[in-house]
Amino acid sequence: MKQYHTMLNHILTHGQERKDRTGVGTIGVFGYQMRFDLADGFPLLTTKKVYLKSIIHELLWFLKGETNIKYLVDHDVHIWDEWPYQKYLKAQNLEDTYPMYSAEWKIKQKEFIAQIKTDPIFAQTWGELGPVYGSQWRSWPTPNGETIDQIHNLIESIQTNPYSRRHIVSAWNPAEINNMALPPCHTLFQFYVSPNNKLSVQLYQRSADSFLGVPFNIASYSLLLMMVAQVTGYQPGEFVHTFGDLHIYLNHQDQVQKQLSREPRDLPILTINPDRKTLEDFQFDDFSLEGYNPHPPIKAPIAV
Repeated sequence: MKQYHTMLNHILTHGQERKDRTGVGTIGVFGYQMRFDLADGFPLLTTKKVYLKSIIHELLWFLKGETNIKYLVDHDVHIWDEWPYQKYLKAQNLEDTYPMYSAEWKIKQKEFIAQIKTDPIFAQTWGELGPVYGSQWRSWPTPNGETIDQIHNLIESIQTNPYSRRHIVSAWNPAEINNMALPPCHTLFQFYVSPNNKLSVQLYQRSADSFLGVPFNIASYSLLLMMVAQVTGYQPGEFVHTFGDLHIYLNHQDQVQKQLSREPRDLPILTINPDRKTLEDFQFDDFSLEGYNPHPPIKAPIAV
């Protein structure tokens, strides 16, 4: 994962400070690309521990077309908690009572998540994120009231017309952006079949939190590539990661320096159940990671 460290150093060397929506501020660049050949191993960051459990469950959640955090909460995955929680506080006029990331805020958040897990009506009301990734991937609305299953169409397209240049899935739906808890950061991806029977995927990410988000994105889309390759009969090729606004939040700079002081280790090997023939068949237990020996995790706050 030396590519990742090179990226961080590029931001620190060439980035400019800018104000941002969250109020935290960033140092960043516009336009960057990394490439990962999956033949070299599974690109799960080794200079800090990245929790594959969260990545797998989030991807399965996307592929199910779900948009409510209850599935994630039920599986002890909390990467999306802050957005519905903060929306809840705002709706209840409690933002001043519970300042973000204060001790009181964290206690109240635990109560919120516990209620999401145990109260279906509360979860339905306050756990919903709007038409985020899963909705756009599996049920993009059309003007005539129908929906488009982009994932189904993608698989069919790869199988029936492999050299097409239209193997594209978009999460950026301008008509529904304002209804989403967070407009999609990973906005569009395109698959590519090479003449040597390898399948690659390129992601365009409009906005990238390089310390917290990008390691998840690398692993998630590499995993998606492996799954799609299996169900379409190809070998995994490259994951190509292309960025628009690539940044480090100003309150992550110490964590970034700590990570850069660490030496990358050998990449792990990820295996998946070969009996799975459709994306809908995959379950959490179908994935096995071997040889993952990362440095310890490095915590940092999420900018909401």
